Amino acid sequence: MDYNHIIALLDRYWEGETTLEEEALLRRFFSESHPDMPEPLQEAAPLFGFFREEMEREEALGEKLPVPAEAGPVTKVVPLSPFRHWMKYAAVLLMAVGMGYAMKQFRQTATKARIAEVQQKKMEEETRMAYLETKKALQLLAKNLNKGTEKMQKLSYFNEATGIIAGTN
Repeated sequence: MDYNHIIALLDRYWEGETTLEEEALLRRFFSESHPDMPEPLQEAAPLFGFFREEMEREEALGEKLPVPAEAGPVTKVVPLSPFRHWMKYAAVLLMAVGMGYAMKQFRQTATKARIAEVQQKKMEEETRMAYLETKKALQLLAKNLNKGTEKMQKLSYFNEATGIIAGTN
């Protein structure tokens, strides 16, 4: 057999460009032993040997069903179980639970933020009211101190006048 032709076929096989007949030719070639096989072909021999062993195993076990030429491909009917895709159902359930938990946490966080905002406004209002009350108290104190200062001035005039009168005697 011409090894160069087989090497070219093998290169086309790796590129996925071979026909079914060419692939059958490769399988037949590798099913025989060739003591003087070149290096590129020796690398592919175990793969085709595996293919041959699998085909023999399938034939021995009778796994291949004969298909009449006029019939279409044989399909095996598998009864569908509602729990066949239980992992999908479990994943959907877990996602729903996770989303529900996330929404609950979001609502709690939003509620806490609103409560903190209301408390902050309340504290600001109380601070403003305390400031206004303190301002009123300090104005009243200043007014009373000013009255006392006026009285002290009058008393000072009286003391001066008394000193002048006492000094003239």
